[in-house]
Amino acid sequence: MVHAVTVATCALNQWALDFEGNLERILRSIDIARSKGARYRLGPELEICGYGCSDHYYESDTLLHSFQVLEKLLKSPATQDIICDVGMPVLHRNVRYNCRVIFLNKKILLIRPKTSLANAGNYRELRWFTPWSKARHVEEYFLPRIIQEVTGQETVPFGDAVLATKDTCLGTEICEELWAPNSPHIEMGLDGVEIFTNSSGSHHVLRKAHARVDLVNSATAKNGGIYILANQKGCDGDRLYYDGCAMISMNGETVAQGSQFSLDDVEVLVATLDLEDVRSYRAEISSRNLAASKVNPYPRVKVDFALSCPDDVAVPTCMPIQWKHHSPEEEISLGPACWLWDYLRRSKQAGFFLPLSGGIDSSATACIVYSMCHQVCLAVKNGNADVLADARRIVNDETYIPENPREFCKRVFTTCYMASENSSQDTCNRAKLLAEQIGSYHINLNIDAAVKAVVGIFSAVTGRTPQFSVCGGSSRESLALQNVQARIRMVLAYLFAQLTLWARGMPGGLLVLGSANVDESLCGYLTKYDCSSADINPIGGISKTDLKNFIQYCLENFQLTALSSIMSAPPTAELEPLVDGQVAQTDEADMGMTYAELSIYGKLRKIAKAGPYSMFCKLINMWKDICTPREVASKVKHFFRMYSVNRHKMTTLTPSYHAENYSPDDNRFDLRPFLYNTSWSWQFRCIDKQVSKLEKKEGISVVEDVD
Repeated sequence: MVHAVTVATCALNQWALDFEGNLERILRSIDIARSKGARYRLGPELEICGYGCSDHYYESDTLLHSFQVLEKLLKSPATQDIICDVGMPVLHRNVRYNCRVIFLNKKILLIRPKTSLANAGNYRELRWFTPWSKARHVEEYFLPRIIQEVTGQETVPFGDAVLATKDTCLGTEICEELWAPNSPHIEMGLDGVEIFTNSSGSHHVLRKAHARVDLVNSATAKNGGIYILANQKGCDGDRLYYDGCAMISMNGETVAQGSQFSLDDVEVLVATLDLEDVRSYRAEISSRNLAASKVNPYPRVKVDFALSCPDDVAVPTCMPIQWKHHSPEEEISLGPACWLWDYLRRSKQAGFFLPLSGGIDSSATACIVYSMCHQVCLAVKNGNADVLADARRIVNDETYIPENPREFCKRVFTTCYMASENSSQDTCNRAKLLAEQIGSYHINLNIDAAVKAVVGIFSAVTGRTPQFSVCGGSSRESLALQNVQARIRMVLAYLFAQLTLWARGMPGGLLVLGSANVDESLCGYLTKYDCSSADINPIGGISKTDLKNFIQYCLENFQLTALSSIMSAPPTAELEPLVDGQVAQTDEADMGMTYAELSIYGKLRKIAKAGPYSMFCKLINMWKDICTPREVASKVKHFFRMYSVNRHKMTTLTPSYHAENYSPDDNRFDLRPFLYNTSWSWQFRCIDKQVSKLEKKEGISVVEDVD
């Protein structure tokens, strides 16, 4: 006995408040699902308005326009004879809920509010929504008049219920509910729900995809069932990139996998599965059946519709597949590249401008833009008409076809080496060679005249001329002179971004790209309002260690031989005078810590929630073979001094692609003070006492202060 059901899920590149575009993409996904024989279609979380509306959720306009889109969907011929499951905010009894609206043939079957809200990291759902706390309870929802006129319904069920079709039972989860320790699918499955659906707004973090896949597969491994997950994809207006990965799983195994990164605005997965496989799988799990006999039942909304067809014996069903994960280097190559493309086309600018120093960070940023150009050419080759139309608009040529990444890069990417008297010929040559190999339009300029003019104004007013340390100046003078160079580069970057295309007789302006990595931001090793101050930064959430590995990946996969010398050169800001024509300044010496140490500090501070004392306690064990407790204490104190002194810089940090869970982004992810008592007197005293105890235990003579 076969009951083959055909279901569809999708990943949509929705955009916050783009109701017209969002509607078009939803309808397109439904059309594709129907054309492939699906009888049920699932979409991403809050897909009608776009997930990232933030405080716009407070506005009645957002609710109104969401219902107007729902009206269009209900009326559309595309939504006939297929159960459609869409996401939107709904106000019920003056309380705002994050909901799924499930409808069939112009009738709303159920409005299901979210029960567990995401409220950590980048998520602030409790700011805008209230979780539905009435388990297995359904109320009447009075529909707005514009919907009543279409459906002929005055009220519809609103609450925690499941759908009972002629042949199966479907239960809904919404994003965070899958991650909760008491996920609804557990008791739904015990109550006979065979198909679980999950509409997500889940963003990309390096090395995260496997966790989502494992959760989905484990949801049905113990309990049996079919699990369908939809997710948003793309940049919907802020720092996050939603990474698709729509999937369908049955009995603990993946049967359909969507792409994690692509330029396709609409991606639909369809799978045909046999419900009898679920039933036979569950039949032999005695512990599950014993628990099921005692479960508190869910309210069922009866639906006069079947997901299977009467003559389905010969219908082929999907078989399990092995999930293909990207390496972290591939994730860096693809995720930020797709994010940049979305930002470029939606901002309606003509390209990017990057100050290219010849170091790892700016070179990695350049490689991500080059990867974007690869993705655009590949998408056009595969017949993506949307990408082709966007590319033609960006380059202002209605007949243009991007076929060669280097040629496309020349049109949309300008790089600039800004030399000073402190710059080496090596970095100049490295920047020039990399620009040639990726195809960017490259500019060489010298900033010395501008630096001397600015310093000259100061000298004319004060009668004093600051000097670098190597020339006898104080550290204050030296730092000020370094900052002048860095800030002039920022001013010139914006000038050239606005007028370079004008000077070349071309329309439009360029977006300025920043290239400060997550570790430099963490300890504040950057000048406030220097070239780290840009429009957007594709590497601001990526560690130096991962960027080095990414550079090696680009060297091997894009054959960019210029990266070889960039990899081997020590990172340097080149803001202090050269010594015998060679660079004497290095990043790690300036910071007083290595990039590898910075990554560890960052993860302990943010992910492990460690303050100075807790970090010290963890590191004396982690580093017991390489450092004494006194050395660990000194390192921890130095990091926290640097971090707290420079925390104010995070308030002006360029919006960056979020890729690491230890990002110091002050906007919404890492909420901390920016005026600290940088002496950390109480905390450091606790560390000193612990060091003294450890040294007494080891028989080492005690020194009063670790410093």
